[in-house]
Amino acid sequence: MTGAPFGAATYRVLYRSTGLDDKPILVSGIVVVPQGPSPPGGRPIVAWAHPTTGIVPRCAPSLAIFVFQQIQGLRSMVERGYVVAATDYPGLGTPGPHPYLVGTSEARAVIDSVRVASTMPGAGGGTRFVVWGHSQGGQAALFTGMIAKSYAPDLRLLGVAAAAPATDLAKLMTDDIDTAGGKNITAMTLWSWQRVYGAPMDKIVDRRAIPTINRLAQECIEGPLDLFIRQRTEKPLEQYFLAVKSPAEIEPWRSLLAKNTPGSLPPEIPVFLAQGDKDAVVRPEVTHTYAAELCKAGSNVEMLVMPNIGHGRAAQASTRAAVNWLGDRFAEAQPPNTCGTLGYAR
Repeated sequence: MTGAPFGAATYRVLYRSTGLDDKPILVSGIVVVPQGPSPPGGRPIVAWAHPTTGIVPRCAPSLAIFVFQQIQGLRSMVERGYVVAATDYPGLGTPGPHPYLVGTSEARAVIDSVRVASTMPGAGGGTRFVVWGHSQGGQAALFTGMIAKSYAPDLRLLGVAAAAPATDLAKLMTDDIDTAGGKNITAMTLWSWQRVYGAPMDKIVDRRAIPTINRLAQECIEGPLDLFIRQRTEKPLEQYFLAVKSPAEIEPWRSLLAKNTPGSLPPEIPVFLAQGDKDAVVRPEVTHTYAAELCKAGSNVEMLVMPNIGHGRAAQASTRAAVNWLGDRFAEAQPPNTCGTLGYAR
């Protein structure tokens, strides 16, 4: 591919990962490799976990017109000599359905993208990596931290960075259901999980809403105009949408939401969390609660609170701090810890 910063070599890749049924699947993505010879031991690798772009195959970020602009911090990471691996996740760019907000599925794709990235020309076979994600990608990053040691003992995860991550999915679905963004996320989740898990959508959805949900499922998100179009498509859901008060109180949705809510990470893996205080999609108190859980479990957590920042800009606004934090992890510096200053018990 062409268009990467600083003349980096860029590849569109198709690689093997593991599906939810533990069988091999194909996943697509891109890998960006800086110019010049790799250092001894190979280049450090950053796995970028993307936010919501859609739930059907054509919504893959690797197919987007402005794919390089969507990878937050790409220019800085290439300048520092890092290989960047950007998975599409399963079912985006490859046959669906895309397991939307399914943590293990995302994390396996992220980890296997690192394996692929290490083998690309100029990467040097490096095995040290960090993961950096936003929103849905924040959830993917946290699940990567949870499973990396068991799924990829051949790799060494040095840190997890997440901006406005989707953590408590039941609260996310319940708190935001009266907003356009919340209805969009819930609609995509219901549509995907009906196909991925066989969880019948018509048990909890007003039948009149199903055509609108099906239309939303076909729309991709690449920029602000796409969000405006989705808001227009979503309008009928303001009249009729759910037939129950909260899917989070009904099986199998209750168990599935709990299953895909990230838990604590191994305490040796440091965590960077960024959260805008004006975020109406992932509410600040939800991220603070998750940070407190990590602190209680013994993790070193750096929490960046960003004034006047909403959900869409969380990664962009925290990029400089995140990339500096990632650089310190590759330098194997002592990880910072804001648990005490934020009042989180350890």
